[in-house]
Amino acid sequence: MALSTITARVSDVDKTNFDAFCTSVGLTSSAAINMFVKAVLREHRIPFEIKQDDPFYSPENQAYILKSVNELREGKGTVHELIEVEDE
Repeated sequence: MALSTITARVSDVDKTNFDAFCTSVGLTSSAAINMFVKAVLREHRIPFEIKQDDPFYSPENQAYILKSVNELREGKGTVHELIEVEDE
């Protein structure tokens, strides 16, 4: 079977840490990357979750919302209907 090379750019620190991790679990970096490729081909997906955290659920935003709800419950605000803006 012919072999090909995949080139990826990573920071020097990440490469050093990745190489050290692979060595610590008895793998070469090449073997670890091959395991990743095989998992993708076998599962037809990235074999781990990739997500962007929703800023709505950030601790800062949740604290702000809770504070606002409490202020409304204490009568320190104005409740109004949802105002929707139409696209121009």
